[in-house]
Amino acid sequence: MFEFDRPHGGERALLVHINFPESSDQDDLSEFVELVRSADVEDVDIIVGSRRHPSSKTFVGKGKLQEIFDLARQHEIDVVLFNHALTPSQERNLERELQCRVLDRTGLILDIFAQRAHSFEGKLQVELAQLRHLATRLVRGWTHLERQKGGIGLRGPGETQLETDRRLLAKRIKYLNARLEKVSKQRQQSRQGRNKAEIPTVSLVGYTNAGKSTLFNALTNSDAYAADQLFATLDPTLRKLEVDDQLTVILADTVGFIRHLPHDLVAAFRATLQETREADLILHVIDSVDDSRQQKIDAVNQVLLEVGAGETPQLQVFNKIDLADYPPRIDRDADGKVSRIWLSAKTAQGFDELKQILKEYFADETRCYELHLSSDEGQIRSRLFEQKLVSAETYDDDGSIHLLLKMSELQIKKLSRHLQIDPERFQICSDRLAGAA
Repeated sequence: MFEFDRPHGGERALLVHINFPESSDQDDLSEFVELVRSADVEDVDIIVGSRRHPSSKTFVGKGKLQEIFDLARQHEIDVVLFNHALTPSQERNLERELQCRVLDRTGLILDIFAQRAHSFEGKLQVELAQLRHLATRLVRGWTHLERQKGGIGLRGPGETQLETDRRLLAKRIKYLNARLEKVSKQRQQSRQGRNKAEIPTVSLVGYTNAGKSTLFNALTNSDAYAADQLFATLDPTLRKLEVDDQLTVILADTVGFIRHLPHDLVAAFRATLQETREADLILHVIDSVDDSRQQKIDAVNQVLLEVGAGETPQLQVFNKIDLADYPPRIDRDADGKVSRIWLSAKTAQGFDELKQILKEYFADETRCYELHLSSDEGQIRSRLFEQKLVSAETYDDDGSIHLLLKMSELQIKKLSRHLQIDPERFQICSDRLAGAA
């Protein structure tokens, strides 16, 4: 079997993109090229082919494999990058046949995230995602883990090098999970503090390179890193945004999403993405001049579902209107509710309209509501009292609780999500009860 040292990263890359006509879920070649360049890799050449189905052994056929091999030798390629997800066996077989390192789309995205991680939490999350992904590809090259732990004396009787590496890998994953659990608890405490201060949170999400960080910086006068590249932002940033004299919100800039975002990455970043799940409102930033914007909208919504933020209220923000000379505007649905806003983060066109929407959304108009709780729903009762929303309380003979509440529609939406209670259970009080409350 051919052996070679795995380099830390290839500088000269050969890109491979195979079209499958019978597949309706193709990855974009231009986006793949942008991913490669975001990884600071020189794309020397691109090989494009077509097959009905991928080969179970090497993903591509013998002829295409020979073409890749010849070009890799000709251009002295360091790594061959596939715009597809490869199985561990396909990756190993390709490395053996091509005699150089092979990386699939998932591995490339993980590598970009590793470069972008700057905070302690971000580095932990990226390493965890990488280890989970590479655990299935563990064949050799993991002795660096052993060196970190002292090496000699770790191997048990009859234990092979591969078994040692797997044990060390599992130990490292367990350690990372424990550290991230601690970070998650710290974030939860910060969120509880904001909730007690009744400061609403607005989370910016969107497809990578949609302009979230540019919008974030323009609104909050911040200097979060923003660049015309994929995944310019990785670590979440929170800043106060003073909408007007009466309203201040916490604006959160988050990592950009992408089609086929690795599941290991989504799982590892749950602590970070919880800022989105716990937000009062999501601003879904969309590149208004992107021809494939609908597919990217769908991709973002799919990730939001995966992290449990699918039910969080969302407003679509169509950015970059300056590139198409669109006027800033607010679109409303048949009920008069805002569905989308058109603006430019670069020129600040539409910022007044955005602030108008935020004031409208977070308008603190309270009404009287009735809520009936069963005797075993004491936790919900405690939370409502903790938020100082209860104006009257009575008990029925069967132990059930009848509450009169003073609250806004926004508070109902937020509590319904956090307490997992149907918002329809909050009934507007009759005039008699409203007067008593």
